[in-house]
Amino acid sequence: MQDITIATCQMKARNAVDRSHHLLELDFDVMAAASRGLISRIRLLSLITPPPIPSPYFSLFKTFSTCLSTTIEECEAAAQPRIIQSQPGVMTPKSRRTGLIAVKCGMTALWDKWGARVPITILWIDDNIVSQVKTPEKEGIVALQIGCGHKKEKHLTKPEVGHFRAQGVPMKRKLREFPITEDALLPVGFSINVRHFVPGQYVDVTGITRGKGFQGGMKRHGMKGNSASHGASLSHRGLGSTGQGGDPGKVLKGKKMPGRMGGKQRTVKNVWVYKIDPARNLMWVKGQVPGAEGNFVFIKDSVYKKPATSLLPFPTYFAQEDEDEAELEPLVADLGDVDPFMAAD
Repeated sequence: MQDITIATCQMKARNAVDRSHHLLELDFDVMAAASRGLISRIRLLSLITPPPIPSPYFSLFKTFSTCLSTTIEECEAAAQPRIIQSQPGVMTPKSRRTGLIAVKCGMTALWDKWGARVPITILWIDDNIVSQVKTPEKEGIVALQIGCGHKKEKHLTKPEVGHFRAQGVPMKRKLREFPITEDALLPVGFSINVRHFVPGQYVDVTGITRGKGFQGGMKRHGMKGNSASHGASLSHRGLGSTGQGGDPGKVLKGKKMPGRMGGKQRTVKNVWVYKIDPARNLMWVKGQVPGAEGNFVFIKDSVYKKPATSLLPFPTYFAQEDEDEAELEPLVADLGDVDPFMAAD
């Protein structure tokens, strides 16, 4: 019985070995056929010349080579600095002139030729020059930087000194940038005097208001206050209720309460220019302007009450060669030929 079992196992083993040898021979035949087919395909492909495929880089290079001359010319033109000349121009309704920096000298009162009292603020245009020109090619905007006054180099920071030296202008005490249109550009170092404005026109004046410190609600917001009697105890100048007892039970944002008053930038619009004095670079305007005496204010043409384009010098006033500013008389606004007091009667 054991001999039969051993013979059966040996027979099965031989059959398994024969099958494995047969499978290996089949695999070798398949691999050989595949290799022969691959080699034949490679030979066939090597004999066929494929059509040229256009490359995107080739088209890009071709486009660049055709436009190279034009691009170089445009780059050379853009690299050259713009030449700005100081010459009179023609003002259009869309033109925008530069503004000036002035020093507030104080307030007074004048009486015009009809006897009417005019409250006056005196402004001093202290040696305004163009300290920098900003163009779309370099800075992306069109503006003029105006410098006012004089200041010693030792009182300026090193970046400020470097800026003035790079522009080739004297040291200035105050700088201000005014956006303009391209037809109103002026060269660096050009001096602008008070005749940039004309008597009778309207201007907008910007300045920093007087700082008054921490003030209560009555002074800061003009509140009425509480009663002087009838049980009012230590609450005469109080605000009263600042919130609610129930819903929402809080002080709402923006509630007018005591706080710091003044010291903010404000603009007074439509200020009337009464008189200018070219000999002293002084300008008289009607009414008040923000700021204390000695503060800088910034003057520009009015936005709402625009003067006639033929009235203003554009881009600024250019003095004549034989003109002596020291001998010029003050220029007063035209008040008309009709007495306002008689017209009222």
